[in-house]
Amino acid sequence: MAQATQRSTVPAIRKDRRKAPWPIEFYRSAVGKKWVMALSGVMLMGFVVSHLIGNLKLYLGRNEVNLYSEALRDMPGHLLPRTLLLWVIRVGLMGAFAVHIHAAVTLTQTNHKARATKYQSPREYLAANYASRTMRYSGVIIIAYVIFHLSDLTFGSGPHNLRGDAYNNLIYSLQRPWAAAAYVIANLALGLHLTHGAWSMFQSLGVNNPRINAFRRHFARGFAALIVVGNLSFPIMVQLHVMEPTCSANRTPKAQVAPCARAIAETASKITAGK
Repeated sequence: MAQATQRSTVPAIRKDRRKAPWPIEFYRSAVGKKWVMALSGVMLMGFVVSHLIGNLKLYLGRNEVNLYSEALRDMPGHLLPRTLLLWVIRVGLMGAFAVHIHAAVTLTQTNHKARATKYQSPREYLAANYASRTMRYSGVIIIAYVIFHLSDLTFGSGPHNLRGDAYNNLIYSLQRPWAAAAYVIANLALGLHLTHGAWSMFQSLGVNNPRINAFRRHFARGFAALIVVGNLSFPIMVQLHVMEPTCSANRTPKAQVAPCARAIAETASKITAGK
């Protein structure tokens, strides 16, 4: 009787999760996140190179730097409204930066979940080098400095900042010892990040052949060294007074603002005349 009244238990039917569009489904996988990290990393590496090339114009003088910055705001001439293409590029870079960070964080969380128990003894890093072990820390330093850099120069919160005078704005910023030190620390962290990132980028994209591993290693180290050495030259030259501002630091009085403002207007007129 007891057997007759005993109810059989039926396992609940679990509904399959509704599939998202394939790009999202691909990104949800570990392979997809690694691809996104690699491709967004390529975009950011391209920006780092172009940013260095633009900053190297500091050695050519104020007019070249301000012409370059004005050309960026004015590209591509009359084809689009002023600064529109520049902001499209900025938004694209911010998007690449955001997905790069998100992919890194979620991959780290996935790896921690996959390892049920932590290491019971001190780890021996045989395959990983210092750059790979410090990726999260160098990434945090880079993020913090990017926020400061945008506030200081792009959005104009720095000292004596005058819109359109990119040369003097950067010189005045790097004249502050603490700002120069922050610039140095951030670029050293960037070098470490690039050393491992440029190396692992090939592996994430499936390019992992023993015959080209030596090239990968030399490329990663050479690329990182080029960026770090080039960027570190700017605060060093400013602190050594090799690069000096061309306008007075006190730009509040109209008599001192006028010469700088006239030079900026002349730079803009050169860009317009060249269209």
